[in-house]
Amino acid sequence: MEKIFVDLGEKSYTIEIAAHSWGTLGKKVRALSKADKAAILTDRTVDGLYGNSLEQQLREQGFAVRRLVMEAGEDHKNLETFGRMVRACADFGMTRSDLVITLGGGVPGDLGGFVAASFLRGVDFIQIPTTLLAQIDSSVGGKVAVDLPEGKNLVGAFYQPKGVLMDPELLRSLDRRYLHDGLAEVIKCAAFGDPDLFARLEQFQGDEDILAHAAEISAACCRLKVKVVEEDERDVGARMVLNFGHTIGHAVERYYHYEKYTHGEGVAIGMVRLTRNTEKMGLTQPGTADRIQHLLERYQIPTEDSISDQNVLAGIAMDKKKRGNQITLIIVPEIGKHLLKKVAFADLEPYVKGWNHDHVAH
Repeated sequence: MEKIFVDLGEKSYTIEIAAHSWGTLGKKVRALSKADKAAILTDRTVDGLYGNSLEQQLREQGFAVRRLVMEAGEDHKNLETFGRMVRACADFGMTRSDLVITLGGGVPGDLGGFVAASFLRGVDFIQIPTTLLAQIDSSVGGKVAVDLPEGKNLVGAFYQPKGVLMDPELLRSLDRRYLHDGLAEVIKCAAFGDPDLFARLEQFQGDEDILAHAAEISAACCRLKVKVVEEDERDVGARMVLNFGHTIGHAVERYYHYEKYTHGEGVAIGMVRLTRNTEKMGLTQPGTADRIQHLLERYQIPTEDSISDQNVLAGIAMDKKKRGNQITLIIVPEIGKHLLKKVAFADLEPYVKGWNHDHVAH
């Protein structure tokens, strides 16, 4: 078992990563909360797998429990679902001393965290992430939000959980595409901040290796993310490194209305495209983009898309990370290192241009 302490003063909490711990989660929740009522906020898919079992465990610990189930998928992470869920909390008669538990991937985690942050101006919440992406990324750091038609995560808060409880064994129930979706973010973390993890990933032979080492992969990514979040809880400086690949990735996801690519796949395309360009510009060691691309391709993660440069730039113009007329790009000069570079919007094209005209996928 691995415990990672997130030191944020009075908002500090612990991330606990323990294989085969599912059967003890009810007890662990009780140790973190004196609440009478616990609302489990999850999606239909995860509820079908784990909802009943978690409800039983919590009842045994003396909680009154209600499961609040949303439809699965990013397109349901919206104000309408949010409105239904806060009203369900009211209907359940929750008070400020009660508890929201988010069970699932990044979507119930983000939306449920925002419900907890908003209902009665803030009730406690505990994250139980069940996807690789949520375990290494979205459950850590307290960013909670919903999407608007105008863009992702435009309404939300910074709101830290009371704790994060994860059992890497739950990843075995994941559809392979979603395992790889999370793996793209693991590769992102390793690329900008953990050369040893990157080298280990290059040695793994496939999914079974990833699942067998899931606890240590999650712990390595969480430690890296925690260090960054402790420095910059509200994402104004150092925390931006976590956005490597995201500027182009979000534009690609958005262009296809979030239907063609998962978030991790968008990030993968963004990392490779940006790094190919920064190599060309002499900002990145030659061969770095190939290493990133080969590692992604080993897990059937897409690394290229034919989207036009104009459409990428139009998508970036809508990005909430844009500050005035410039955006901070995260560049990887070599595996394990990073550089934050402010680029004026007018100068962005060489960083984001596609290679369709002169680059053939290998």
